[in-house]
Amino acid sequence: MKRTLRGALIAAVSATYMTAAAPVQAETLTDALIAAYKNSDLLDQNRAVLRAADEDVAQAVSLLRPVFDFIARADRDDPVQTLGQSGGIRNSASLSVTADLLIYDGGGTRLAIDAAKENVLAARSGLIGVEQNVLLNTVSAYMDVRSALENVALGQSNVRLITQELRATRDRFEVGEVTRTDVSIAEAALAAARSALVAREGELAVAREFYKRAVGRYPSRLTGVPTIPRLPATVAEARAIAVRTHPDIQQAQHDVVVAELNVGRARAALRPQVRGGASVNRADGGDESTNVNIRLTQRLYQGGALDSAVRSAINSKEASRANLLNTVKLIEEQVGNAWSNVAVARAQIASSREQIRSARLAFDGTKEEAKLGSRTTLDVLDAEQDLLDAQATRITAEANQYVAIYSVLSSMGLLTVDHLNLGIPTYDPAAYYNAVKNAPSRSFQGKQLDRVLKSLGRE
Repeated sequence: MKRTLRGALIAAVSATYMTAAAPVQAETLTDALIAAYKNSDLLDQNRAVLRAADEDVAQAVSLLRPVFDFIARADRDDPVQTLGQSGGIRNSASLSVTADLLIYDGGGTRLAIDAAKENVLAARSGLIGVEQNVLLNTVSAYMDVRSALENVALGQSNVRLITQELRATRDRFEVGEVTRTDVSIAEAALAAARSALVAREGELAVAREFYKRAVGRYPSRLTGVPTIPRLPATVAEARAIAVRTHPDIQQAQHDVVVAELNVGRARAALRPQVRGGASVNRADGGDESTNVNIRLTQRLYQGGALDSAVRSAINSKEASRANLLNTVKLIEEQVGNAWSNVAVARAQIASSREQIRSARLAFDGTKEEAKLGSRTTLDVLDAEQDLLDAQATRITAEANQYVAIYSVLSSMGLLTVDHLNLGIPTYDPAAYYNAVKNAPSRSFQGKQLDRVLKSLGRE
């Protein structure tokens, strides 16, 4: 019954503060999460970053394919005149087609392809991390608006109660039951309540702006009590899940593999390279020539740059391994902190309910005693303020509980659209990769790729 009445009061305040252009249908937390996923510019940005990483694979694959060049050349020679003799100006032209193919480079290009693929997997993990941040911000924004609406309703109720108390105090002053001081105290309390209400309305306006940034639109009428997701039984179980599934840890793992591959690439640069070539040339006189060649090159000395590149790659590998270990510790810490915040919020909710019950009894008793003359107006107002503070504490604790629970999911790597079962189509990171991984050119495959781009809405 209390939840029903409180929900009706929130809905009334929400209707007052929502813009006229806002939709009239009720909006749940699920609706907000879906809208945030669909409208997030940050997700769009990181999806584009992922697609750029997909193209790196295509570019690495292309290095193993032959390179064909068409060359058209025109020459005009004007020999230097000596002893008064001139050789005459000579014009010539030629057309040629050349081909060049990498045959062997110590495995460097193959390692580059593998490293590019690992970078794609790292970018996919990074995209999941961004998705988690977007959804967690949405939960926070939703609960901020909901709490702000409840606080505004609470402030409005407080103003009404103090207004009634002021009216009663003035009536009692007229018959000589209280002094002018009691009236002034009630007037001051009403002014303070109105000031606090204005502050709460300002907090609501700020919360609505944060909601717009997180979700992509201003909130409409919020409804219902959000469902609390299930959590593991223990914090140890939550930490174990986080180590296996958190996208930050997975991204760091892929970064380690990339660093190890880059060490191999740096060492491959010390080995010889074999390339094959062919060309067909036709001069303007009708002469034709063909050439087929194979070339072996070996860099003998570059001022120590190649050895330095190897050492640099080794150090980068060690740095990435250390980063992985540190990331695991940070995630485990985040799980522990979020888990503790859930426990704290639940304890605050329980204590605030008891505090509200006691404060309400004290307030009702003080009002009755004031009617009998054993309590002053200040006592009544103090008791009412205690009740107001207890109710505000409960509102904050309930909002903190939701944010803390979703923070636990985020710290475990499970705050995703798929895990929450929001029931909407999600972005498929493999679709673009599968279209470009074999480095298609402007051919039939290229036209298929164009259709993929258009379906993504990014062409």
